Amino acid sequence: LWSGFFNSSSKVADFDQWSFSNEIQPWQWYIHGSAATSEYIGMSSSFKNPADTTDAQGVRLTIDGTSFWNGQTMERTEIIPQTSANLGTGHLYYHFSLSTSATNAPNPGYEHQIAFFESHFTELKYGLLDGASGTSDNTLKWCINSQPQWSVNLTANTWYNFAYDIDFSGGTVALWYSTGSSALTQIAGPTATSPSTNSADFHIGVLRLPNGGTSAAAEDFFWSGIYVEQAPITTSVAGPNPGAGGSAPPVSSSTTTVGTTSVPTTTSKSSTTIVSTTTVSAPQATQTKYGQW
Repeated sequence: LWSGFFNSSSKVADFDQWSFSNEIQPWQWYIHGSAATSEYIGMSSSFKNPADTTDAQGVRLTIDGTSFWNGQTMERTEIIPQTSANLGTGHLYYHFSLSTSATNAPNPGYEHQIAFFESHFTELKYGLLDGASGTSDNTLKWCINSQPQWSVNLTANTWYNFAYDIDFSGGTVALWYSTGSSALTQIAGPTATSPSTNSADFHIGVLRLPNGGTSAAAEDFFWSGIYVEQAPITTSVAGPNPGAGGSAPPVSSSTTTVGTTSVPTTTSKSSTTIVSTTTVSAPQATQTKYGQW
């Protein structure tokens, strides 16, 4: 239905070609700080899940002390689908793979909102949630309306593969998950909620809340396998067009280094599941506080 794949000729400069007067597909690029695009985005074949053979390259999205957008106090670097397709009807699967590195690792003392929609009906979160007790939280959480449903410890150099299972007609959301090259399996849900999108508010990237403090240290997040499909789901991490991006390099326990950034290739299996089967009510004023505009 919509593809955010990167071919071998994709480059960082392509993002700068997009504007509100030149809405070229497949990505919108405007939620970022004041520095050059190359400070926030990197592209390389080493930045993707090696098991993803539909993509030729992955993308590195970075937040740092310059990543303040539109006068806000949250650090943000986000790319959004640019499409004429309706991404908010029927039964759809929103796919993506995510990883981090020991270099420029995310700070567990801050709340990070990841792969979220404007209304936050579903998203991932990492770190200490805003208002929570404690000083840090190294879990990656799947949330519905900001309420955690499932979590896993975040391990550097591990690829986490996700698909949001969204039934816009039935009003439910579920989660499919795996690590490394393993096939996706449903691990949580379906849970009743109110899914909605205008097809231009699925934020791939990170919004980091200040949590009462600041840190200018860079944090890197690596992404690949980003696409939206109609049911039935593609469970293979190779993607819907395996081989289109080239053969997968061998998976090993080593870490590939590009510049100063360690790129993850290993796999972890540990997780803690917290599944809810009840209706989750949306919190008040979420969209206003963390909205796109």
